[in-house]
Amino acid sequence: MKKNKIKITTIGGGSGQYALLSGLRDVENIDITAIVSMVDSGGSTGRLRDELGVLPPGDILKCILALSSNREHARRILQKRFRGENKLNGHSVGNMLLTILSSYAGSFPEGVKALGEVLCARGEVLPVTTDKATLAAELTDGTHLYGETAIDIPRGDQREKIRKTFLVPHHGQEIKVHPPVITAIRQTDYIIIGPGDLYTSITPNFLVSGVKEALKKSKAEIIYVVNVMTKFGETDNFRGEDFILKLEDFIERKIDKAIFNSACPPKNILEKYRTQKANLVELPEKKFFSKRNIIMGDVLSIAGGIIRHDSKKLAKIIKEII
Repeated sequence: MKKNKIKITTIGGGSGQYALLSGLRDVENIDITAIVSMVDSGGSTGRLRDELGVLPPGDILKCILALSSNREHARRILQKRFRGENKLNGHSVGNMLLTILSSYAGSFPEGVKALGEVLCARGEVLPVTTDKATLAAELTDGTHLYGETAIDIPRGDQREKIRKTFLVPHHGQEIKVHPPVITAIRQTDYIIIGPGDLYTSITPNFLVSGVKEALKKSKAEIIYVVNVMTKFGETDNFRGEDFILKLEDFIERKIDKAIFNSACPPKNILEKYRTQKANLVELPEKKFFSKRNIIMGDVLSIAGGIIRHDSKKLAKIIKEII
């Protein structure tokens, strides 16, 4: 008798979700749904938002590429950027294609679905909302920052800590969840959150009305892939438990498992990161282990001198969990 596929739903955005999905794509006997944050405001994505009033395509595109059976060929083509003196200059081919498909298909989710079909994506990619919004943050000194890029890239050598984040609707009073997102959360076996920038890639998903409510009702096991490094302006001096506790504040529910990297990058690479005020995330204190299932393993990649999660190593650990 054929075994039923395990349903896995990932929640995040940015390069972290790309790394996770790149590994999960090759795990057998699973159905993958990726829920993606929709507040990216940088680069080509930000320009398309401002110039055409469209939903940000960048993070969605990364997820489709990660799940594509033709990933390497598709990346080489779709991540190329136009050059010249016209308005296309600097835009990525993939962002433009997704924007055009969305217009032709009648909606952004239909455009996403169409691109997934073209690229033979193994799984479904869902925007967490189809309402346009701007991510905002209030700092401990009362200052407000508007836009994912402003929060993500601090100016100067010091910045106050983030007190809270919220979404500012472009239209209406609230940001509503894309309905298939609730269905995915309700029907899944495992929910994997992260890795990614805590305040700009991961938790914006839970600021969308209906998402954390669905998580609280879900019977799925929640797995949190904790970042390898802290980030200046977002998670300065965070220990492992700080990441977990902050995430739990957002979802108003305890996670079931957390995956931590246990390998140490070379000193020369760590020194480079320290100049950017980023440090290796320390493991939680022992007393914290008794309350949650903490899983440690080498999930490190230092390819190109960049510290990130290794897709294959991460997928191997997740495969053992499920």
